[in-house]
Amino acid sequence: MTLQQLRYAIAVADCGSMNQAAAKLFISQPSLSEAVKELEREIGIRIFGRTNRGILVTTEGNEFLGYARQVVEQYRLMEQRYVEKTQTKKRFAVSMQHYTFAVKAFVEMVKEFGMDDYAFAIHETKTGTVIEHVKDFISEIGILYMSDFNRKILMKLIHESELEFIPLFDCNTYVYVWKKNPIASKSSVSLQELEKYPCLTFDQGKTNSFYFAEEVFSTYEYKQTIQVDDRASMLNLMVGLNGYTLCSGIICEELNGSDYAAVPLKETEVMTIGYVKRKSIQLSELAQLYVNELAKYKNLVLK
Repeated sequence: MTLQQLRYAIAVADCGSMNQAAAKLFISQPSLSEAVKELEREIGIRIFGRTNRGILVTTEGNEFLGYARQVVEQYRLMEQRYVEKTQTKKRFAVSMQHYTFAVKAFVEMVKEFGMDDYAFAIHETKTGTVIEHVKDFISEIGILYMSDFNRKILMKLIHESELEFIPLFDCNTYVYVWKKNPIASKSSVSLQELEKYPCLTFDQGKTNSFYFAEEVFSTYEYKQTIQVDDRASMLNLMVGLNGYTLCSGIICEELNGSDYAAVPLKETEVMTIGYVKRKSIQLSELAQLYVNELAKYKNLVLK
């Protein structure tokens, strides 16, 4: 297995066509096809499935290409630093479910460390993608929650991805609403009382199963539901339709403003907020600093 073979396989996957990849690589299509077949024979798996519609990446191939991209990218960085003598910034990235407090912790970490030596990235995304990003080295750590309901399924996926989950703090379930919603004035609210309002949830795409939901009580039969992709849309729907979502109760007025409130849910379920990381790999200085910022929210969890 050579670096060139890895580059060939990545090009085919990106182009979705052997002919297009060959043209991009400036080699003949038969030569490229044979190189990819030789790679598949060597590693003992089929990276691509050949159909009438073109090239499709297999499940095993998708996993292999994730590692291949890491190798090629690391080699490129080594060339820049040690051969071309190019000074490049170090990189730190984090992926997360849609948590304002996790964004706020990121802000504080960047402020404390500064931006001169690092290129930063933050990905608010779906639950499954959070795990995939850490597995594929796109992000160093991923922030998500677990409960008694989803723990077994998520831990199985995390273990299979050669990752580990580190808990940070526990919190009860709260209803997050616009302050002018009648719910906001209540000392607590039940699921039955919420039936007249639309429940807002984050869409999980292809992995849109109950276990990957970012909100607890995902199997409850809500009378009104709206799925959204981002926090801005969710906040707008809270105002426009008096919608609500279920959350940890940690409010960050610095980012979301002071127009929203968290009301305790009577049928509470404990949420364990934590992060996933690769097994046996020590956190970088930036990652540890970020985790320290997250841990501070333990003292701000609403009781």
